Amino acid sequence: MRSTFMGLEASKRGLFTQQSALYTTGHNISNANTLGYSRQRVNMEATLGYPGTGLNAPKTPGHIGTGVQAQSVQRIRDAFIDRQYRQESNKLGYWESRSQAITQMEDIMAEPSEFGLNESLNQFWKSLQDLSTNPENAGARKVVVQRGIAVAESFNYIHKQLSDIQGNFKNEILTSTDDINSILKQISSMNEQIQAIEPNGYMPNDLYDARDNLLDELSTYFPIEVEYTKSGGNALPIAEGVVKVSFKLNGRSVEVVNGKDAASLSANGMTNSGDYEPFTSFTVTGFGNVPNDTINYADLEANKGKMLSLINSYGYGVVAAETGFYPEMLKKLNDMADAFAQEFNRVHALGSPLTGSADVADFFDVSATGAKGIKVNQDIINDPGSVAASTSVGEEGNGANALALAKVKSASLTIGTSNATVQTFYQSIIGQLGVDGEQAARLTYNSTTIKLTVENNRSSVSSVSLDEEMTNMITFQQAYNANARMITVIDETLDKIINGMGRVGL
Repeated sequence: MRSTFMGLEASKRGLFTQQSALYTTGHNISNANTLGYSRQRVNMEATLGYPGTGLNAPKTPGHIGTGVQAQSVQRIRDAFIDRQYRQESNKLGYWESRSQAITQMEDIMAEPSEFGLNESLNQFWKSLQDLSTNPENAGARKVVVQRGIAVAESFNYIHKQLSDIQGNFKNEILTSTDDINSILKQISSMNEQIQAIEPNGYMPNDLYDARDNLLDELSTYFPIEVEYTKSGGNALPIAEGVVKVSFKLNGRSVEVVNGKDAASLSANGMTNSGDYEPFTSFTVTGFGNVPNDTINYADLEANKGKMLSLINSYGYGVVAAETGFYPEMLKKLNDMADAFAQEFNRVHALGSPLTGSADVADFFDVSATGAKGIKVNQDIINDPGSVAASTSVGEEGNGANALALAKVKSASLTIGTSNATVQTFYQSIIGQLGVDGEQAARLTYNSTTIKLTVENNRSSVSSVSLDEEMTNMITFQQAYNANARMITVIDETLDKIINGMGRVGL
């Protein structure tokens, strides 16, 4: 015999379930603009029918339904799209940082322009040509000295600015290392909270979202691998469990998070001092049974991750090797400044000053080398007459050596491993800088476009659509109203049965 109150119970369950769905819809609407939020839905399932199984179960015509229940509240997420998004974030992190590094260098070099090093050299050669026609003119000599100072100061300025930016990259590497350690600790904390909730049969969807946001952020620094482990207990089959996170390297991986435990990262040999301390390796301090590990530069996958891009820009290896984008540019400028100063001093030594003295001072100070140290000899600055414009002692109108000095412009010099004139060498490194900048900008654009496509795909799956939620709200509201109406009908039926039966003739 079926229960008279059975329909009342089924409709009550319907009320509660639709109410849960309405609450979840309201939660979605409230978080429509929350970064990283994944929309949630109530998974409804029919409750066990009546009668149950067993030899003593009553015989009824059919298996009568007993209503509905909320089996779980699940967030809508696609793991494949998440992996794809993190891969593209990793590539974008590298090329975006690379493009910014090149852009900053281009801003310092400022070529072509009316105020760059190339123009300073042109003005210097021109002043020497003017001096060759008027070697006895004190004004022309002062102009040569001032143009020489301008060239030296251009070298000094470029070197200082590039060194300052290089120092900024060092600070960013150290800051990024701290950020990574903070992210790892937060992920392990999320794991601990999730591991405490899931065995009770709940789905901590908002914690899942917070953890995935941290994984997304971590993937911009290093390529990562993510594995999930079930929490056990009464955890639902769709519960995600805790994550194990590893840095993906060349041919191996380094575990950095497992459950509530997290490793820490430190850059070996790099401090907050202002000195150049090239990157050598990271030390990963392990946890539990996970031993400490070392990540060398060769372990890092090419063109992946913001951290590798910062290291490439700042410099790595040993100081003497000058390996890295900024160290290599500084070395080229140093080689160029030294070759230019040495050749100019050599030709200058072949001439004679205006005073007729046989002693010829170096035009550029030989005690200061490289783009950082190059400067005009103080004796030349104090006495412009000591510029050796003549080829013979005592010939005031002889400007042949000044012309020879001007021809240093076209002299082929050994600069580093290249043979070129000073300005063609400089133009070649500017040209290469432009090519590198164009490549970085193009790959940044491509990575941004691909990431945006993947992000749109993820949003189409996981983000909140207010139109869709409004439709769901109306659907659940009507279902709630229908269940409430059903309870009213059953109530009226029960009233008739209880109060109206057995009153025949009254």
